[in-house]
Amino acid sequence: MPFQPAAWPRKLRSQEWYGGTSRDNIYHRGWLKNQGYPHDLFDGRPVIGVLNTWSELTPCNGHLHELAQKVKAGIWEAGGFPLEVPVFSASENTFRPTAMMYRNLAAMAVEETMRAQPIDGAVLLVGCDKTTPSLLMGAASTDIPSIVVSGGPMLNGWFRGERIGSGTALWQMSEDIKAGRISREDFLEAEQAMSRSSGTCNTMGTASTMASMAEALGMALSGNAAIPAVDARRRVMAQMTGRRIVQMVKDDLKPSDILTRQAFENAIRTNGAIGGSTNAVIHLLALAGRAEVPLTLDDWDRLGRDVPTIVNLMPSGAYLMEEFFYAGGLPVVLKRLGEAGLLHREALTVSGKSIWEEVGDAVNWNEDVIRPAERALTSSGGIAVLKGNLAPGGAVIKPSAASAHLMKHRGRAVVFEDIDAYKARIDDEALDIDETCVMVLQNCGPKGYPGMSEVGNMGLPPKVLRKGITDMVRISDARMSGTAYGTVILHVSPEAAAGGPLAIVRTGDMIEIDVEARSLHLDLPAEEIAARLAGWRAPEGPPERGGYTRLYHDNVEGADTGADFVFLKGRRGREVPRDSH
Repeated sequence: MPFQPAAWPRKLRSQEWYGGTSRDNIYHRGWLKNQGYPHDLFDGRPVIGVLNTWSELTPCNGHLHELAQKVKAGIWEAGGFPLEVPVFSASENTFRPTAMMYRNLAAMAVEETMRAQPIDGAVLLVGCDKTTPSLLMGAASTDIPSIVVSGGPMLNGWFRGERIGSGTALWQMSEDIKAGRISREDFLEAEQAMSRSSGTCNTMGTASTMASMAEALGMALSGNAAIPAVDARRRVMAQMTGRRIVQMVKDDLKPSDILTRQAFENAIRTNGAIGGSTNAVIHLLALAGRAEVPLTLDDWDRLGRDVPTIVNLMPSGAYLMEEFFYAGGLPVVLKRLGEAGLLHREALTVSGKSIWEEVGDAVNWNEDVIRPAERALTSSGGIAVLKGNLAPGGAVIKPSAASAHLMKHRGRAVVFEDIDAYKARIDDEALDIDETCVMVLQNCGPKGYPGMSEVGNMGLPPKVLRKGITDMVRISDARMSGTAYGTVILHVSPEAAAGGPLAIVRTGDMIEIDVEARSLHLDLPAEEIAARLAGWRAPEGPPERGGYTRLYHDNVEGADTGADFVFLKGRRGREVPRDSH
């Protein structure tokens, strides 16, 4: 059924705080007036929270305070009352042990911020990758009208006449140093060239992937995902988003109207087409849990399996986000999916229009950046979900970033008990390993690290790199950066710290992978696996005896269901809390 806008005018939730002449109304309204707001701003016009993840310690979001002013300008123009609200900002490149550990905390804080305060709608101002899912998760749980505006990617990196991508070049050059192909001085010179403007990673890393997911889900205005952070059109997008949220409040256009099963299927197929990050799997599973939309790991494999990867961006391809924008950006990709019968065209977006109405006229300006299907980077993109006795709950691999000759492989396991063991042993020339081996990393999943850090793309041993080898099969219960690449099998579930079969793999065991058959097999008799599991003992939890680390460790779900907290799944709604004054 088409969306039916609510009747307007009507009483808004902010009026529970500000409307009237009671002592409580004056208590809420009067103190806010100390900032110089005139009385008629409290007359029933929509109050919009500009939820801003700006932080100087979140480099990708360092420009969002200025971008918020454009959002606010748009809200004023449309007759709303904007109020900027700082919310939890988790940066992947500064938070330890990993920003992923704090995604749920941020989502919980955003949800309570939205419900507890007098806002009728929210603009979700996001950038670095965990801020996008965390704000979307909080908005889905409250179901207050909400819209995403992303900070945008950095400009292209350039070094000695060649493009270098943030993150991707970091992994490449760190391997080149170990192989003796470049000097430390070269690496340091390239550092500044990787990140030469405000914005998120300029590769199709997790930040750009999640911006694309927000747009494909219908939660951002068309074209939002790819505009560079410093491009004037990014500021225009912010201002237009501010205008749009006011009408969304008037229409009562909510996340539950947009985040439907069709929307998630569109996003999964879009992720395959863009060569998006494996991290999107976890984030969309968690968001679907908040939106009360049934979604499983198997859906990711089924829906994305036959989607060609047509966006030629690092780490899978050659270009960067700047070229993607110039080529036409995500609307072109969505149009291609629609023409191929791989898009639910009628899915609703925050514009109030269907996704097809938004993208049907998109034009591709560069067919090497956004390729036709017959010249796709890989004809079967998406995220492949592998299962077997080593991963009964599933594991994921990104075929577009993997090596074709390793997609079917049998090799001897070299096991690292945790990331510290890996770091202590990987550079040892005496380590018994060659390029035919399978590197296995344990105890780095949601509970194990804790937090599920981006360490799954383990660097190769120097003695292997010196042979000119650039890829090996790597298996873990960890994540990897969306900017990374290689034949890396991730998110093995159940994780080692929860007693999954990954925990009992030993160096010398043989492991077989077959991506086409979706198989991940530990070549041991079932009785031997059972005996090892029977003798397994859970590792001790984190040394902290309280605080958020303990809350996380004790309540986080597995990667195969989104690594959310079980008590945060579902919608709790936007009912106004009781006044205590």
